[in-house]
Amino acid sequence: MSNRPFGLDISATTMKAVLLLEEGGKLGVSAIAQSPTPPRGMLSESPFDQQDMAESIRKMMDEAKITTPIVNVALPDSQVYTRIIEMPSLSDKDIASAIYWEAEQYIPLPLANVTLDWNILKKPANDANGGKMEVLLVGAPTILIDKYQKVLTLAGLSINAIETEILATIRPLVTPNHFPNSMVVYIGDLSTSFAIIKESTVVFTYSIAAGGIAINRAIASGFGFTLAQAEKYKNTYGISEHSLGGKIGKATEPVLTSIIIEIKKALAFYSEKYKNDDVPIQQILLSGGNAKLPGIDLFFAENCGIETVIANPLRLLGIEKAPKEILDNAFDYTVAVGLAMRAYE
Repeated sequence: MSNRPFGLDISATTMKAVLLLEEGGKLGVSAIAQSPTPPRGMLSESPFDQQDMAESIRKMMDEAKITTPIVNVALPDSQVYTRIIEMPSLSDKDIASAIYWEAEQYIPLPLANVTLDWNILKKPANDANGGKMEVLLVGAPTILIDKYQKVLTLAGLSINAIETEILATIRPLVTPNHFPNSMVVYIGDLSTSFAIIKESTVVFTYSIAAGGIAINRAIASGFGFTLAQAEKYKNTYGISEHSLGGKIGKATEPVLTSIIIEIKKALAFYSEKYKNDDVPIQQILLSGGNAKLPGIDLFFAENCGIETVIANPLRLLGIEKAPKEILDNAFDYTVAVGLAMRAYE
């Protein structure tokens, strides 16, 4: 039995699991699976629904022949507070106490009900000059973590690590060295998350409550479809003006425009903060299951004025030993791949 954790991504509509292996210094796919999330999913507090979730996870693992009981799991960005903050350069001992004072400014919940984690991203080269360090601060409601712990324990699993969707997304898309300054946009079911990468380090992260389900609702409303029909039309025809006379694009425009507005705000923030930087944001990387909408990359490129690409994590990692239908749709698995990769850091 492998002791390497597998990555588990539980969204509102689907669950994805990925187990990687290392061969000859390169990563490969050992097992990969996708399954519908039970209707009430992780939103329910009912013990019966939580048992249903656990059984569904176990069934997906059995079908994929994932035998390791150790898992890395992602919390939904819509329910977690993630910020990049600046602090005076402190020792590890001093930051442990100072971080709580900082967290009170950014997290609108009593800290007694929040589990905090932080990571120093960058320290000033010379502390004597009064420079500041950049710290990644993550706060998750303790009740949310307890729920994931309970469901996964019911599934016979042991949690190795918990992180957010956007942080897991970044891992397989961004190489450590000489990576162009980029914006990563992860369009999930319930939310869209943004991260700006400068010199291979995340310097900005943010999330809004607009994602794939909002896109489906807009299509369903515009066409009189069910949500299932809207999902099918969205993935088949996309938002190109050449498909169905551009009607799907018009129906989804309010949702997509809200995402574009937030991207432009983030880009303006970056330009102001790093106005002396000669290297602007050079690309937008789209990821998540909704990145496969035909025409969405062109829509983002035209509205943001920046080259936009749909990021396929398996191809970026050079992973080729997987079924073609998996390789072609690997952006569905970006979070799960990133979680699985954590075992090899």
